[in-house]
Amino acid sequence: MQLTLEGINKKVGPQTWLYDMSIAPRSGAVTVLLGATQAGKTSLMRIMAGLDVPSGGRVLVDGKSVLGVPVRARNVAMVYQQFINYPSLTVYENIASPLKLRRETNIDQRVRELAHKLHIEMFLDRLPAELSGGQQQRVALARALAKGAPLMLLDEPLVNLDYKLREELRDELTALFAAGDSTVIYATTEPGEALLLGGYTAVLDGGELLQYGPTSEVFHNPASLRVARAFSDPPMNLMGAMVVADGVQLDGGPLLTLNTAVPSKSKLTVGLRASALRVSEQPGDIALPGKVELTEISGSDTFVHVHTLVGELVAQLTGVHYFELGALVTVYFHPSQVYLFDADGMLLLAPVRGGVY
Repeated sequence: MQLTLEGINKKVGPQTWLYDMSIAPRSGAVTVLLGATQAGKTSLMRIMAGLDVPSGGRVLVDGKSVLGVPVRARNVAMVYQQFINYPSLTVYENIASPLKLRRETNIDQRVRELAHKLHIEMFLDRLPAELSGGQQQRVALARALAKGAPLMLLDEPLVNLDYKLREELRDELTALFAAGDSTVIYATTEPGEALLLGGYTAVLDGGELLQYGPTSEVFHNPASLRVARAFSDPPMNLMGAMVVADGVQLDGGPLLTLNTAVPSKSKLTVGLRASALRVSEQPGDIALPGKVELTEISGSDTFVHVHTLVGELVAQLTGVHYFELGALVTVYFHPSQVYLFDADGMLLLAPVRGGVY
């Protein structure tokens, strides 16, 4: 099934929830809708599902308009943040319900297979009310997967689960999506989740579609500062700069000499991902002395907030590191790792993967 949205928008009273946008998610691949809360992800998914009608534009399935076609006739599976299950049916019966509607012959095998993949096989005889919120969400996921719909819409389906289970289920879902031929739309606020799911990513902000393409391409070549901010966790380090005869001069900081032509724009913004900053020097590095303002240990990474001459920077260090507050530290980066954005916030230059400029 090929879903295509052409010039759709959504207005509610004087407010514009979605600005004109066109998108054609790839069939058989995951398309991630990435954006902060109120970016427009749920509004867009509701239009895809037929639960809402756009104020303008067309929604096409295999080239034919489906505006006005009832949701029941669209064969769509949707899972919200707020799980929805049949309260009077057991977990087994909830998962089996779409299989029974299709009169499949291997219902028991399929139910137990999905329950095992989603770690709920021990709850099959229970009612949803006897489960935790995270367990109920997994039941809703299993039922949606059992439906086998050509269009699956997942609105932050793992947000209510604990960290470890989210990691496990994300891997399981990625494998399940890859094995099927459904068009899968997956909404999330987390850039890391978009990267792990792969496929394609549409970056939304304030109801606008900023960029759409293969996930790795959007991440490594954000079209604008708005995309870079949305697709960075922690946020990309941003520094004011100016083009000079010998390169790019950071405001209040050192000169960056780049092995490439820099467009003659007077004012620039230099972007640097947290993972590009180090506390050990390598050949060709730029040094920025500073003072530690905060250290956060998250999983196997340490995030160090350092106040420097060019502003506060966040360095993402692999492993667990300890720094005293107020300690003097120097962070380093290679000029080949910087992004350059013009005065309008549009991308001028991005690091070349696997090499230098």
